[in-house]
Amino acid sequence: MNCGFCTWYVKCPGRNVCVDCQVCFQGCPNEAIFRVEDYEPRKYVKIRIGSESFEIPERITLKRALELLGFRFSKIPEEGKIYAPCETGGCYACAVLVNGVPRPLCTTPVENGMSIELDADFKPIRLVSGFTPHPVGGVGTPWRLKNTGRYIEVACFAHGCNFRCPQCQNWVITYGNNYDPMGPEEAARELTLYRRLYGVDRMAISGGEPTLNRKWLIEFFKELRRLNRDESARLHLDTNTSMLSREYIDELIEAGVTDIGADIKALKVETFMIVTGIKDRKLAEYYLSNAWSAIKYIVDEYRGKVFLGIGIPYNSAWMTDEELYEMGCKIAELDPEIQVCVLDYRPEFRRRDLKWPSYDEMKKAKKVLEDSGLRVVIAQTRLGHIGPG
Repeated sequence: MNCGFCTWYVKCPGRNVCVDCQVCFQGCPNEAIFRVEDYEPRKYVKIRIGSESFEIPERITLKRALELLGFRFSKIPEEGKIYAPCETGGCYACAVLVNGVPRPLCTTPVENGMSIELDADFKPIRLVSGFTPHPVGGVGTPWRLKNTGRYIEVACFAHGCNFRCPQCQNWVITYGNNYDPMGPEEAARELTLYRRLYGVDRMAISGGEPTLNRKWLIEFFKELRRLNRDESARLHLDTNTSMLSREYIDELIEAGVTDIGADIKALKVETFMIVTGIKDRKLAEYYLSNAWSAIKYIVDEYRGKVFLGIGIPYNSAWMTDEELYEMGCKIAELDPEIQVCVLDYRPEFRRRDLKWPSYDEMKKAKKVLEDSGLRVVIAQTRLGHIGPG
């Protein structure tokens, strides 16, 4: 299709000899790339894992090699399994030391003679890009600051995501891996520099999904707080909320997070699976349940201490008025004063068939949420935001 995504934004780990990492396949907006069975004979290469040597087929990723050797992987942290949530080389949560250098298992091809240390300790890294000022902010930005006509926030974007939303509004970040990884301190310094350059108080990280690499994110916020000790500094996390446990939330707040923008994709698991592209129902149920539990915990434990904004992706292709109303009721039960932003999801990525919700449709969706008992509802529209009231 010559759209350029797989050549500009994807770094082919096999150097154009396919190792089935599937980054280009997952990220192609035109679905112009197909997986086919490969019947060509393969040589075997030797690798060392810790003190043991193994022979494995060539032209596969280290993740696949470990699977062949009996190691088990999971999209969520589980005892006895290797955590690999994004599987596109963005979050580096599955990174191990390969020949002494941190490399993600999901996109690193096997090479003869390579040495892998699965349990070695090293400084976390991940792909982060898009450092930029922003005039509107995210769902975790208080309404009173939006639409001022000036920059109110600086942000960066974490690559990799555990969702596969077919209408992803940020798919170049989600799937693009043609970037150099950054440590948390380096990213915090860069974002702080942008804060000082643009004279704002708010610093945000979005994605992709920032929470996938927990160690990296905690150290990022700790360093960001160390570099910005003034009381006016606000540290803002935008997240799909699916990976936030109570302990993780506590750790983030302790690290310095002051504002959380939580996307809640749906109320019903069937809708959630349509919106996120998650095909495994049990995994979808886990993500959705965890997201709702996370916002309840934030409200119960950090009301008045942390600003919470909730985003709801809206398009009539998947969201009925009834489900939207029920979502509003559930949020209002937690706290009717929570800021909720209903987001107009436009035709994007692989859902070019979508109709972009009109201004009047978004105004109606806002009214549905207000009728549920919510008092601070914002609607994002192509003409700008419609404020509360």
